[in-house]
Amino acid sequence: MIMDNFDSPFLYHRPEVDVEGVKKAIVYKLIFLIGRSPKEASQRDWLNATLYAVRDLVTEGWITTARQSRAEETRRVYYLSMEFLIGRTLSNAMIAEDIYTTTQAALAELNVDLEEIIEKEVDPGLGNGGLGRLAACFMDSLATLAIPAMGYGIRYEYGMFRQKIENGQQVERPDDWLEKGAPWEFMRPSKRFSIDFGGHIYFEGKKCIWKPAEKVTALAYDQMVPGYKNNSASTLRLWSAHGGETFNLEEFNRGDHLAAVATRSANQNLSRVLYPDDSTWNGRELRLRQEYFLVSASLQDILRRHFRTHGTLDNLADKVAIHLNDTHPTLAIPELMRILIDLHGYSWQNAWDVTRRIFSYTCHTLMSEALETWPVEMMAKILPRHLQMIFEINDHFLEYVKTYVTTDMEFIRRVSLIEEGHQRKVRMGWLSVVGSHKVNGVAAIHSDLMVTSTFADFARIYPERFTNVTNGITPRRWLAVANPKLAALFDQYIGNEWRCDLSQIEKLKAFANESEFKRAVADIKYDNKVKLAQYVKKTLNIDLDPHALFDVQVKRIHEYKRQMLNVLHIVARYNEMLAHPEKDWQPRVFILAGKAASAYYSAKQTIRLINDVANVINNDERLKGRLKVVFIPNYSVSLAQLIIPAADISEQISLAGTEASGTSNMKFALNGALTLGTLDGANVEILENVGKDHIFIFGNTVEQVEALRREGYRPFDYYQNDEQLREVIDQIIRGDFSPEEPNRYHSLIQGLQYHDYYQSFADFRSYVEAQKAVDKKYQDRDAWVASTIQNMVNMGFFSSDRTILEYAKNIWKVEPLKLEH
Repeated sequence: MIMDNFDSPFLYHRPEVDVEGVKKAIVYKLIFLIGRSPKEASQRDWLNATLYAVRDLVTEGWITTARQSRAEETRRVYYLSMEFLIGRTLSNAMIAEDIYTTTQAALAELNVDLEEIIEKEVDPGLGNGGLGRLAACFMDSLATLAIPAMGYGIRYEYGMFRQKIENGQQVERPDDWLEKGAPWEFMRPSKRFSIDFGGHIYFEGKKCIWKPAEKVTALAYDQMVPGYKNNSASTLRLWSAHGGETFNLEEFNRGDHLAAVATRSANQNLSRVLYPDDSTWNGRELRLRQEYFLVSASLQDILRRHFRTHGTLDNLADKVAIHLNDTHPTLAIPELMRILIDLHGYSWQNAWDVTRRIFSYTCHTLMSEALETWPVEMMAKILPRHLQMIFEINDHFLEYVKTYVTTDMEFIRRVSLIEEGHQRKVRMGWLSVVGSHKVNGVAAIHSDLMVTSTFADFARIYPERFTNVTNGITPRRWLAVANPKLAALFDQYIGNEWRCDLSQIEKLKAFANESEFKRAVADIKYDNKVKLAQYVKKTLNIDLDPHALFDVQVKRIHEYKRQMLNVLHIVARYNEMLAHPEKDWQPRVFILAGKAASAYYSAKQTIRLINDVANVINNDERLKGRLKVVFIPNYSVSLAQLIIPAADISEQISLAGTEASGTSNMKFALNGALTLGTLDGANVEILENVGKDHIFIFGNTVEQVEALRREGYRPFDYYQNDEQLREVIDQIIRGDFSPEEPNRYHSLIQGLQYHDYYQSFADFRSYVEAQKAVDKKYQDRDAWVASTIQNMVNMGFFSSDRTILEYAKNIWKVEPLKLEH
C-alpha cells in the first residue's frame, strides 16, 4: 500500500469498510470537516460528510495508480473535451467501491436515509448533451480498465443554464452548481499556468516572436473517477480561470475600486459559463478564448508532467497520445507546434512529425455546417501566432496535395484549411484531420458516410487515417446506478461480472423465456414507471397512469433531432382519438425533455408548441386520461437516470444521415425500452444486434434522403397530399393550440411547409404507421416483454469499455496498467 512507509498511525488511517467503520468515518467528516454536530446537521451536511468519507476510500487507489503510471514510464493518453457531463458522483462512487449497501446501513443507524441525501447532490454543470456524457462514460471506462489516462476540461462556474418553463416557454436561469460546494474535487494551487492572448507577432529572421497583450492564469481542480472494484481511479483535471496578478492596488487606493478588479473579472469570465451565447461576435470571441484556454493549460501541464518523468521532449510522441473530442480542442495542434518551435527550438518539420503522431480526433457530426469555423479576423486579434502557424500548416499541406495527389484547383480550394469568401474562416474540422494520425467516426454508418461525404476529399488524400469506433455507455452508471432493481435481478441470475464486462449479459438469454424472469422484468419496469409518475405529479402536478405506454424522447432540442415530427404525430393521434372515441385506444404518455440553446429561436418555439399542445390535450376530458403529454424541465444526467428506466418506447427519430451515433438509444435499450427510430447513427447497429422483430424502424434511408434532395424536395406536396398531416398543420397555423395568440407558430410551421430541411413531412406517414405497430405490439403483453428482454440481453456490444479498448489498441497504442493490490 502507498501509505505503508509511514511510521505513525496518526498520519493516515484508512477507515474499516464495514458498517461501523463507515459510520465513524461519516461522523468524523461531519464534525471536523463540515463543522456540524449530528444533532444540528441538515441533509446536505450529511450528504457532504458522506461524500468526503467515500472520497477517502477512493483516494488511496487514485494516488497508487498515478504513482504506478509514473514509475512504469508508460505511454499515457490525455483526453481533451470541452464537456464532461459526469452526473452525481456519490452513488456511482459507492458502487465502484462496493460499499453502497454498507453506507446505506451506516447512515440508517444515524437515522439518515441515503436515497434522500443522494437527491440533494447537484449535477455538475460541466456539459450539456451527448458529447459530454460520452466523455464521462469514457472516463469511467478508462478508470475501470486501468488505462493510464487523464481527462482535461474546464471547471465552468455556471452550467449552460437551469431550464424553467414559464407560460410554456423556456426561461434560462443561472446554473450555479458550485453554490453548495464541490466536496469531490481537489484544488491544486501549485498547478497554475499562464495563458496568453492578443498582442502581435513579428519575425527575427525565420523566428516568429509573439508579444501577447493579455495573460490569464489557469488553476487546476482535480476530480477522481473511480474504477469499478479495482482500487484504481483516473483523474479529470478541470481548469478554472483566475486573474493572476491583475489586482491594481494603486487604483484601489485612489478609490477607483471597480477599475482595480476590472481586468481580473474579465479574465475570470473564461471559465464562468458553459456555452456562452454565440449569436453575437463577443459571445463567439469568448468561446474561442475558452477553447484556447483549455488546450494551452492542458498542453503546458502535459509537457511539464512528461519532462518531469523523462527529462526530455524528444520521446514525446512515444509516450504521449492526445485525443481531441470533437473540434473544440483543435487549437491544441497549432499550440503544440508553437511550443515545440518557439519555446524549445524544434525545426518546423520535426515539430510537425511529432505533432501528427500525438494527436487523434473523433468527428461527432456529418453536417459540415456543424463543424467549427472561426473568422480569420477574430483569430488574428485573439491568437495571432496560432493563425500564423495555421497558415504555415496549410501551406505545407497544400504543397503535399499538389505534389502527390492533384493539381486540380477546385479540389485544392475545397481542402484548404482556410475557407475563402466574403469572410475568410479557419476550418477546424479540416485542421483536425490534417493534424491527426487517426480520425474516427462513432458508429458504422457514420464512419462510412464520413469518408464518402464530409471528409471525402481527405479520405482520398489519407485513406489510412480514417476508422470507426462505435460509441458505448458505461453499464455502471446506466444500469447499476440508474436501475438498481434490474441490476440486482441480473446479479441474481448471472452474477455481477457483467458490470465490468457487459458481453456477459448474453448469459441472460438462457432465462429469456422463463416466466419468473419475464414477470420480474415486467414488475421492475412498472415500478420504475410509478417512480417517474410520482416525480411528474410532485413537480408538474400532472397525473400519469403507469399502465399506459411511456413514449420518451429526451435529448437536446434541435431541428435535426425532429421533436417536431413527434409533435405532429401527437396531434394527429389526438385528432383520431376524438374522431373515433369508440376504438380501444392504447393509453399513451408522451414524455419529452431537453434544452434549446438560448439563441436558437425555432428550438425554443418547438418547446413552447410542445407545452401548448400538452396544455390542450391534458385538459381535454373527452380523452378520459388515455393520452397525456409531458415536457419535463431541466433535463440532466440525474433526470435521465429516472426517466430512461421507465421508458417503454425510445424515440430516436433524427433524419437518416444526421445523427453521428447517439448514446441515449443504447441506454434505453439496455434498460428494456424498444427503439422507434430511423436507420441513423447507432440505431443501425442496435437493429443488427437486437433483431428486426424487437425494434421499430421507419422513414427514408440515407440514400432516399439524398435522392429527395437531388430531385428537389417539395414539402408542400406532402402537406397537400396527406389529409391527416394537412389537418395537423392547419390546426397549429390556425392557433387551435394558442388561441390567445393565433399567429404564434406561423413562421415555425411555414418553415416546414416550404423548406423542411430535415424532411419531417417526408417521413410523417411512415412514422404514423410505425406508431400504430407500437400500439398493436404493446397490447400483446407477452410479446412486448419478450422484446424488452431481447433488447437488454443483446446490448453487450454497446459498452464504453469495449469502445475504450478499441481506442487503446487501434488509435492510442496504450496498454492497461497491471494494478498493484
